Formats: sequence, C-alpha cells, structure tokens
Amino acid sequence: MHVPFCEVRCAYCDFNTYAGLQALMPAYVRALCREVEMIGESAPEKLAVHTVFFGGGTPSLLPVSAVKRILDTVAAAFELLPDCELTLEANPGTVDFEQLAGLHAAGINRISFGVQSANAHELKLLDRLHTFAQAQTAVHNARRAGFARLSLDVMFGLPYQTMAEWQHTLHAVLALNPDHLSVYALILEHGTPMQAAVTNGQLPLPDSDLAADMYEWASSLLAQHGWHQYEISNWARPQTAPESPMQQCRHNLQYWRNLPYLGFGAGAHGFAGGARYSNALAPQAFIKRMQAAQPRPFPASPACVQRTEVSAAVEMNDTLLMGMRLTDEGVSAKTFEARFGTSLDAQFGGKLRALQDRGLVDWTPERARITPGGRLLANMVFTEFI
Repeated sequence: MHVPFCEVRCAYCDFNTYAGLQALMPAYVRALCREVEMIGESAPEKLAVHTVFFGGGTPSLLPVSAVKRILDTVAAAFELLPDCELTLEANPGTVDFEQLAGLHAAGINRISFGVQSANAHELKLLDRLHTFAQAQTAVHNARRAGFARLSLDVMFGLPYQTMAEWQHTLHAVLALNPDHLSVYALILEHGTPMQAAVTNGQLPLPDSDLAADMYEWASSLLAQHGWHQYEISNWARPQTAPESPMQQCRHNLQYWRNLPYLGFGAGAHGFAGGARYSNALAPQAFIKRMQAAQPRPFPASPACVQRTEVSAAVEMNDTLLMGMRLTDEGVSAKTFEARFGTSLDAQFGGKLRALQDRGLVDWTPERARITPGGRLLANMVFTEFI
C-alpha cells in the first residue's frame, strides 16, 4: 500500500513521494480502496493475504480512520489470514500515543519507525523533521499502545559521519529495545538534493572504506547482542519462546524470495500472474485513472501504466539475484528445482563457481548464499546476474 505523502521530502530520498499534497488524501484513499476492490474482483480466486505493508512516503500521515477503511477493504476483497503481518511505516515526529493506539486497534500489528540517527546534526543533514527524543517517545508510546513487533531504520556512511557518531547511534537505538533493525548505507541517488550537493562540492563524498568499517562493526555488535542477521541490511531479535512472534519482516521476505505480491497506489509495483506491473507515479494521475475505472486483466488496475510478462529465464535470474540477499537462507537448490524444473547448477553453475572461487559466495549442494565478505561487495555479486 503506497502512501506517497510527506511533510518534507528528505534530501537523500528518491522514492515516489510528494510534499504539500495532503489535501489529496481523501480522494487518494477512495481511489486506493477502489483499486483493491477491482484487483480482488479480477483475481481468478479469492486470494489469501499473509502480509500487508503501508509504505511511503509517510503512511503515518493518514488518519486512523483511513487506515481502517483500507484494511477493511482488503479484508473484504481478499482472505486476510488470521496471523497476517500488518505493518505501517511511521515518522517518529508524526505520531502520538492516541494515534498509535488507534492504529493498533484498527489491526496494525507491526510498526516501523524511520529513526535514521541519534545525532541532531545528522538528522538535520538528512532533512528529517524529528529529534531523537521524539523517536524515543514514539517507541515508548508504541509499546504502551500494544505493539509487540517494532522495527527501527538507521543509516550509516553519511557525509561528515565519524565512527564514534555511528557507534553512538547504534548503541542508542539498541537501548530502545526494538525487535527488528534495518541498517542502511546511504546511497547517493541521482536527482536527489544530497547527490547534487556532493556533486557541487557542498558536501563531501562519504568515505566508502569507513562505511565498510561501520557495517562490519555493526554486524559484530549486533551478533554480540544475540541479533540474527537474515538479510544483508536486516537483523531480527530471536524469538524468546516458540509462541512469540517471528521478528523477521515477512513482507520483505516475499520480495527476496521472488514470490508474488500485489502493489496498490501511486507508483506501486507488483508481481503476480506471471507479470510485473507498475502504476502511474503522480497521486493526481493515479486518482484520475481510478475514477475512470475501466477493469483490466489481473493483476493490473486502471492505474497500471506498464505491464511486462516475465519469462522463465528472467524469473529464474530474479530469484537468484534477490535470494542472494538472504544471508542464511540464500537460494535453496531443492526449492529452485521444484519451482523451475531445472537445477541451480544447470542455470548458474559457471557464475556461482567463479564467485565462490573469489570468496564472495558459499555454494553447496543445498544452497547458494553470499559470504560475510561478499556482503561488503554485494553489488559486485549482483551485477553478475543482471
């Protein structure tokens, strides 16, 4: 569920987001719900849903009533499984206890806060509107509201950032006792204000060697604290008991396993029915297209602007490419052969052997996965399969 609205567009962000368009929210929510209904109606059967993810943008700008309306629409159009993971991304500065309690009551059972840094000057550099004190309050209020699954995002490899500042951030974030951490290196995306500032010499180019050291230090610290790294940039707190919730993000696991998912909203992407599709980017265009409401073949809606049939060769390649991000699971040889009727060796043996010889990939009869050393050179590994 893509919610493209923001109060301010962050300097590093190249997502499909828009500041100052909150007046469109009521019409956008109506269009989004109509899209859910139409795709549900066009599906060959009533599809079971095990994850729903409100991403953005800043989904926490939506009123609780709008979130509930969207969830009710999903529950009517699809089969919402009893243990469904229902995540909403939130800016720590845009939520209070009453809103968090309302979101929890509406059905959201996993909250993800974009904390990014515990240092005020870094938050300012990133154009984040919240303070770390607000992040601490938001986490406290989320626990009070009943959230048993809480994820935090942090960033490293920033201009001017020192190792000591990064260590301060990670220690401060761990003190908040989250259940899941996403640890991202800054990427200077083309067309963003931060990329332009670096290109123009207004900001220094982040030190890539220092960023690698920051990643290795974070990996070591989190391992010492008992955290489980299950993806290159994601860690989960282990389950404390068999009945406690799994803290891995099930929604993102669906992407990384290259399994079907439906995308709703402006600029949303989906993969289902043997095709990848994407919607109109601008909220105004999305709303207009959904008002036209001419049905389209599953999985597209009237908002769809591009649909591409996925060949078996492309799907195999995508499965390996994304599955290699899963640091423990990797790509199972047995699952791959059952899905595609051919082996990993037959399709990718030469490339996997070459990467294994360089120490970047661990390839056994059971699975192929990236090595700890390969995680630092992940893009080099991935380009072999693009």
